Amino acid sequence: MNIDNKLVVFCGPSGAGKSTIAQKIIREIPYFEFSVSATTRKPRNGEQEGVHYYYLEIDEFEAKIANNEFLEYEQVYEGLYYGTLKAELERIRNKGKIPILDLDVKGASHLKEAYGSDGLFVFVHPGSIDILAERLKKRGTEDDRSIEKRIRRASFELEYANKFDYVLHNDILERADKEIAEVITNYLKK
Repeated sequence: MNIDNKLVVFCGPSGAGKSTIAQKIIREIPYFEFSVSATTRKPRNGEQEGVHYYYLEIDEFEAKIANNEFLEYEQVYEGLYYGTLKAELERIRNKGKIPILDLDVKGASHLKEAYGSDGLFVFVHPGSIDILAERLKKRGTEDDRSIEKRIRRASFELEYANKFDYVLHNDILERADKEIAEVITNYLKK
């Protein structure tokens, strides 16, 4: 199996279950490793540098943009950047693994243009805005204003669903896990 240009990208609204699904795939299929994104947001309680994100100051992030060190990046909200460092994918590939990425829809769209059919781009659909709102509230990591902002953004992001290779409906996690494992197995055979 040639892994040189392979990658799997999960995208969709915050709270859709992208990270949960990606982590299960990583545990069950040994070819994969999670690509840690860079961000300018502050760590949440329990998050660790280099595990959950690479936490950068805004000036550091913008310097990396100027140096063309990102494969993709997005200013999601004013002063809040997220991006995929080229060095992170190189790190994973040097270990003989395939990167799994968890991105917003704009970042995933940029990568889809660059990778085309070499990558597998999966939109994780939460089932409904109501289900999504409930998940975000249960997380307990954000206040009501932040959740409301994420719900507004999710309405916009759901319009992107059909622009990706596969739409995974994550209304029932066990079914979604089984379904995506089959999709990824077929992708690895290509």
